[in-house]
Amino acid sequence: MRHKRTTSPHDAIFRQFLSRPEIARDFIQHYLPPALLENCDLSTLRREPDSFIADELSLYFCDILYSLRTSNGEGYIYVLIEHQSSPDRLMAFRMMRYAIAAMKKHLDTGHRTLPLVVPVLYYNGRESPYPGPLEWAEEFDDPALASELYNGIFPLVDVTVIPDEEMLQHGPLSALMLIQKHIRKQNLSEKLDTLIDALRDESTDEALFLSLTHYILQAGSADDAAAFVRRLAEHLPRHKEQLMTIAEQLEAIGHEKGFKAGREEGREEGREEGREKGREEGHFEALKEVAISLLRSGLSVEKVMSVTGFRKEYVLSLNV
Repeated sequence: MRHKRTTSPHDAIFRQFLSRPEIARDFIQHYLPPALLENCDLSTLRREPDSFIADELSLYFCDILYSLRTSNGEGYIYVLIEHQSSPDRLMAFRMMRYAIAAMKKHLDTGHRTLPLVVPVLYYNGRESPYPGPLEWAEEFDDPALASELYNGIFPLVDVTVIPDEEMLQHGPLSALMLIQKHIRKQNLSEKLDTLIDALRDESTDEALFLSLTHYILQAGSADDAAAFVRRLAEHLPRHKEQLMTIAEQLEAIGHEKGFKAGREEGREEGREEGREKGREEGHFEALKEVAISLLRSGLSVEKVMSVTGFRKEYVLSLNV
C-alpha cells in the first residue's frame, strides 16, 4: 500500500524547487525557528530519500527531507518539509509520523542516538490563513490530557524497585510481578516464602498458575528444581497434584541426563547389556510422558526440545 504521492501541479512544482539544495538552504535560513537554525551547519545540507517503510510494510512518502550536521558536529538535524494545498485535520499527526519514520531510518543506518527532525508545513490552499491545528495534541478528543501524556514522561512500572509487600496487594498480578522481580537471582529458593505468599492467591486460575510454574523453571535458577517444586507443593495444597507431577517429571529428566552423562564417561561399565537397555527404554518413556505433559500445558515445541533433548520432528510427532 502506498500513502500520499500525489501528482497535483501544486505538489509537483513545489518538489521541483525544494529538491534543489541551494533553494532548500535559503528556505531553511528564512523559516526555521532561530533556536534551531543556530544549531545547524548549513554547509552539510544533503537531500535524503523521502519514502519510508511502515511497520505494516506499506510504503509512504513525505515531500522533501534534508539532513545536516549540528553546528558542533556531534549530531544530526533533519528538516522535513511538507506541502499542502488543502487543509487536513490530521496533518500534525501525519507530520509526526513522518518525523518518527525519519528517526527510525536514521537509527537503522547504525546511529545510536535520535536526531532532531523538524517538521515544516508549507501551505498554499484556498482557505486563508491555514485553518488546521499545528500541534498534534489538538487533534485528540482531549487535547489537554494528550499534551500532558505525550509531552511528559511515560508511566513506568519498575518491578525491580517496588517493595515485595506492595506487590502482594495486586491479586493474580502479585505472583507475576514478584516472580519477575526475583527471577534473575542466583538461587530463587531464597525467595520461596515470598513466592508462596503470592501464589496462594485464589484468583490465580490453574492455567495461569501452571504458566508461572513453567516460567520459573525455564527462566529461574534453583539449586534443585525438583526439590523447589516439591516445597511449593507442600505449601500450596490447591495445586499440589500438578506440582508433584512436575517434580516427578523433573526428577525423571535428571535421572535421564545423569544416565546419559554416566554412559558417555564410561560409568556404565560392567552393567549387563539387557539391564542397560531396559533402563534406557524406561527413561525414554518417562521423557516422552514429560514432553506430552509439557506440550499440553502450553509449553512451546522449542522449550520441550530444550528440556527433554528430543529432536523437533519427534516432538511434533507426539500430536498433542
